[in-house]
This record gives sequence, C-alpha cells and structure tokens, in this order.
Amino acid sequence: MAKKQYYEQIEYTNSYLLPFFINNLPEFKKMKVLEVGCAEAGFLRVLKDMGMETLGIELDENRAKMAVDENPGLQIIVGDITDDKLVEKINDQFDLVVMREVIEHVPNKEKAFANLNKLTKEGGYMFMSFPPKYSGFAGHQQLGRTFLKFTPYIHLLPEFITRTIVKILNEHSNFVEHIKHNYGTGITINHFEKLCNKYNFVPVKKSLYLFRPIYKFRFGLPTVPFADIPLVREFLAFGCETVLKKE
Repeated sequence: MAKKQYYEQIEYTNSYLLPFFINNLPEFKKMKVLEVGCAEAGFLRVLKDMGMETLGIELDENRAKMAVDENPGLQIIVGDITDDKLVEKINDQFDLVVMREVIEHVPNKEKAFANLNKLTKEGGYMFMSFPPKYSGFAGHQQLGRTFLKFTPYIHLLPEFITRTIVKILNEHSNFVEHIKHNYGTGITINHFEKLCNKYNFVPVKKSLYLFRPIYKFRFGLPTVPFADIPLVREFLAFGCETVLKKE
C-alpha cells in the first residue's frame, strides 16, 4: 500500500502539482522547499530530480523510513510540526512550505502555524490544501470497507446513530473512532483564514472545489470549482487549496 501511495504521489506531482507551482510561483524551480507531512516523499523526489533543494518532515516513522529507503538522496526527518524544538532542530528557512491534506489532522493548529511562520522566509510562500471540517468527506470515511466509504457527511451524524449503522453493516470496528477523530481535529475555512491572518500569511491564490483536482487523478472525475460563499462553502466545498505569501 505504501509503495502504491509513493508512486501515486510522483504521478500526481508530475500531472498537477508541478504545473500548478510553475504557473503560480515566480522562479519556482530555484526555490528551497519544505514539505510538512511528506509521507513517502513522492513529491519531494520529483523536485529533487529537478535539482531543487528540499527537506521533508514526517510524523510517522515507518513512512519516513520508506521515504529514505526509496530516495537515499532525500533529507527526511521524523518530526511534529507542533514541536516547540522543531524550528531550532531544522535551523533553516524556506522559499516554499507545502502542507497538503495535513493541517486537518493537527490537533494544535496555533503551534503549527507559529512554526510554519518561523520556517517560511520573509516574502516566501506556503501552499496548503485540506477538506473543510463540515464538508462531505472530511471524516476520511473513504478508508471504510462498506458503502459507508462513499457516504458523505456521515461524520456529522450523532455517534450513537453512526455506531448502530456500523454494527448493522459489519464495518471496521474502529470506523466510528476514525471519522470522529478526524472531525474533532478538522478545520473550517473560516478558522484557517483567521490563522493565516494572525501569522502574517496573505492569500495569493485561493481555490475552492466541489470536485477537487485529486478526484480527477484518482477517480477520473472532472475538477469542479466552487464559489467562495461564506457558510455555504464550509459544507459544499469538498476542498480548499491556497497559495499564501508571508508578509
């Protein structure tokens, strides 16, 4: 499974992320890049092959080990973006910090943003993407084994109802804990924007989606943008992607 994810990361980087960054960031190919939550580091592998300077941070030791095993030339450290000593440990700043589908899993977002601010150069950029907390699949229910993995908004149901459904369908025993945990650590677009403002990250390009670009890659679905309508966006936009500049 990990190897499959690794090669998917490489393919998605080449098909979407690389063109996106080249088109939206000046002199992208000259940037020093940090990826927070790099997983198996397929994204960083592509950048490294282009001659770019990179660093990856990964919380999961097993995924970090695989990243290093597959890419001996990559610099990957095991770490937590909320760690008070992380900035001192890295002792560097970056032109671009990338955090894809990670911030929604971080319990202490204030500490995360404080460190992200310190790790980003003045005038540098941050790219962040996440599913809004109240959107259809923010519970990450797609990891289920029954049709519940295709059922939107199930993480918003009262827990006793979800447990009853899970028991009837013989879904994974930890399914409820999984989706409720993700709901508990999730982030709304409004909260995200407040954190960006507090830590001096100004949006350069913000995109909301009903069907996200990754859906086209994984499921063959068309990418469908969504309007930036307060409140409505929290429920009907399934993804938020933002390029920010530190000022």
